[in-house]
Amino acid sequence: MTDILRVDELSAGYGPLGVLHGVSMTVRAGERIGIVGLNGHGKSTLLKAIAGLTGWQRGSIQLNGVEIGGTRSQGPGRFTHRIVRMGLALMPQGDALFHGLTVADHLDSGAFTTRAWRERKQRRERVLAIFPPLSKLLAQPVGRLSGGERRMVSLARGLMSDAKLLLVDEPSLGLAPKISRGLVEALMQIDLADGAMIIAEQNLSLLEGKVTRLLGLHAGKLKGGAVTQDTALTPHLLHHH
Repeated sequence: MTDILRVDELSAGYGPLGVLHGVSMTVRAGERIGIVGLNGHGKSTLLKAIAGLTGWQRGSIQLNGVEIGGTRSQGPGRFTHRIVRMGLALMPQGDALFHGLTVADHLDSGAFTTRAWRERKQRRERVLAIFPPLSKLLAQPVGRLSGGERRMVSLARGLMSDAKLLLVDEPSLGLAPKISRGLVEALMQIDLADGAMIIAEQNLSLLEGKVTRLLGLHAGKLKGGAVTQDTALTPHLLHHH
């Protein structure tokens, strides 16, 4: 099985603040990995570090065998466009949308690479099959949509790219439980083929039994190791939630 992502001894933070401390993990093709933990313990920072968006970081991050990490002391986002072109998509926490632009505009903006732009009509059909409610909303400015609909737009935009690694940050944040469950179910239906997905989520029950493995992140360190699908979390990992 191919390694899509390999993280070794990653530390990262903002200004003088260290958030991640020696994090190591491997994600293989076809896997959906759940990162669970309370707010403030480093879930978003881990995804941002992989995308090159933290204030500083050190340690190795390999995406499809190519080093994208190393030591970086400034310029968050400076190399993120290159990392995206290498096959990464980050669906950020919250909406991160432009409220005056339409749903269609947002989907097109996700077709970031030349190939994705060329294939954007076929890709749009594919993501609308995953999120059917958006089909009737393509001409609507996203500022008029409900919270759940906006989250669908954010996730669908990320799926328009050439990504081998999908990073999904807190898909349930601020949403009603039923809507959250629907979004997570949609994420489980995505055909990863030879790609992989990491979902960072505070709500353990949304991911339990659905993802390939669950990892706990507590105080900037991964806890508990791997938990396979349909297996209960070990007590010491559950203790941190």
